[in-house]
Amino acid sequence: MTEDPRSSRQFLSLHLLETLVAVLPVRDENGAPKSFVYGGVERHMISSQARRRAERVHARHRANAGVGALEGRTTGLRTREWALITAKALESEHGWERDEAIATARAVIEATGLKFGDPAKKTVANLTKVLLFAPADAGTRIAAHVHAHADEVREWRDGYLRTQGELAKKASRKRAKKAEPEEGTAAAADSSLPALPKKHRDAVLLAIAPRDAIDIALYGRFLAEIADSPNVDGAVQSGHAFTVHEAEQMDDFYAAADDAKLERKRNALDFLDSADDAGAGMTGYQSLISGTFYRHAVLDRVQLRTNLRGAGMTEDEAEEAAVAAEKEFVNAFVEAFPEAKKNSTASTGSLPALVLAFEGDRPYNYAAAFQLPVDESPRGEGPAGPAAVRRLLDHHAFVSDRRDDLETARFLTYDPQIDAVLKTSGVTSVTSIGALTQ
Repeated sequence: MTEDPRSSRQFLSLHLLETLVAVLPVRDENGAPKSFVYGGVERHMISSQARRRAERVHARHRANAGVGALEGRTTGLRTREWALITAKALESEHGWERDEAIATARAVIEATGLKFGDPAKKTVANLTKVLLFAPADAGTRIAAHVHAHADEVREWRDGYLRTQGELAKKASRKRAKKAEPEEGTAAAADSSLPALPKKHRDAVLLAIAPRDAIDIALYGRFLAEIADSPNVDGAVQSGHAFTVHEAEQMDDFYAAADDAKLERKRNALDFLDSADDAGAGMTGYQSLISGTFYRHAVLDRVQLRTNLRGAGMTEDEAEEAAVAAEKEFVNAFVEAFPEAKKNSTASTGSLPALVLAFEGDRPYNYAAAFQLPVDESPRGEGPAGPAAVRRLLDHHAFVSDRRDDLETARFLTYDPQIDAVLKTSGVTSVTSIGALTQ
């Protein structure tokens, strides 16, 4: 990368190989490993959704802890709990009673356009039906505005809740009579509710707008429920990680001990008492996977700067923020890992075998290098890790000879065996994540 980031190529492509042993970082609806068929064989998969969330949360935690390139910058929070978060701020910061705070927060956010769960179900009554990705301080900002206009908001809220209750009673009577809803009933009900005054609605929209949240500028957001709340086209593209070889799954049988039973058995005075406490506390199976995975992501630097400028930053502010965001994104791509079963498999302690970063005028995905699965048999290519590295190096060299926009390829490894492969191939590697984008 050149010293002046404004003159660098538009896309930063990242490629990574990592070997994982007996883990289950992501599962399908049946608790089984995710997989797909590629190159005529089944491959294990770690979904891009799981990877993106791990990266986003990793960067947010570092920023909130005052660590890394995004230290002190605003980040986002994706949740259905914005009414509860707003209510908590009304309670703790402005002295509102809890029940009134929750009712007010829900009414204000609902009247802005977001739908909530069934009021009759306590678990979802105050949760929005969709996840909303908004700046982490959105609830605090909404609460501050509501408190500053408390009398006016309370008067509107009382009318809103009263009308809402009347409409609910009418709907209940119709259901009791087993009458079919008339066409347009739902729309009529919505239009019957008192509209949230414009200045209050605008305040909520401003609070939940992407603003200067760096991770929203990176990963984007889509909010169809509120037409006049801006959506953001993400600057990051992520591919599903997959094994470079055919998938092999292990169904691990486990037996969990019951400590109380074992203590009684240990202290039993005769064999009959001991027999009563024989056997495991519970048994079952868990699926585990192992393999060398290839994964890929790309950062669109132009889109990132466009998003930051759209959030109201000046050109210089957007440039500074974009450079910081790129550094933290690369760090998260290398360091972050989905946390499913992290305690029972220690999966988050894995380090990449190889990271390849380079710039270009378009994204470059090297998944095709592994369409033919790596053959680890004695007559094949050998262990998948080194074999995959050699393939990736060859693939990149081949593409680079035919594309004159590829620049500043950098390699990073945490594996001494892979380092030896790089040296044999005449490749010099960097020794830090930060050096991948310098």
